[in-house]
Amino acid sequence: MKRVLALVLIVAFICILGTIYAGEKNFQYVGASKCKMCHKSEKSGNQYGLWMERKHSKAYATLATAESKEVAQKAGVTGDPQKAKECLVCHVTAFEASDAQKAETLTLEEGVSCEACHGPGSEYKGMKVMKGIYAKTMKGADYGLIAPSEEVCVKCHNTKSPTYQKFEYAKAVKIVSHPVPKK
Repeated sequence: MKRVLALVLIVAFICILGTIYAGEKNFQYVGASKCKMCHKSEKSGNQYGLWMERKHSKAYATLATAESKEVAQKAGVTGDPQKAKECLVCHVTAFEASDAQKAETLTLEEGVSCEACHGPGSEYKGMKVMKGIYAKTMKGADYGLIAPSEEVCVKCHNTKSPTYQKFEYAKAVKIVSHPVPKK
């Protein structure tokens, strides 16, 4: 009888764990090229085009400049800033994410892209999901979509940066924000 009860408890525990883990999502960073498909037209707000004009899209390329190499050296970074963890952690999207969280379409060259602010897009990038989120019939968080926030920004825009300048979220968000057309 005790063995049967122990077996029932073990099976119940495994079922509960299976339910918990089945609900977990493993969102992947897919890269700006996947966002571009729907966010490049004027009708959609041209978010991709606006991002391309701004510093975040050039964050990785900036590391190749003579000025960045000098800043890195002064900060104690040895070697190429485009290969240094200390630099890449803030100059590319998802640098510290596991390889399993990075799709092959995510590249260093895109710098700080859409998913740095909005979360990994593998599940929310589809038209059906985005329409559901806009219609409020689906929750963005269930698909990996996060709202940009000061907390997200200050992970990089902080005094640890060797080029830190006073960061004022309210002003900064106006510079990087982009239109979201009414659906």
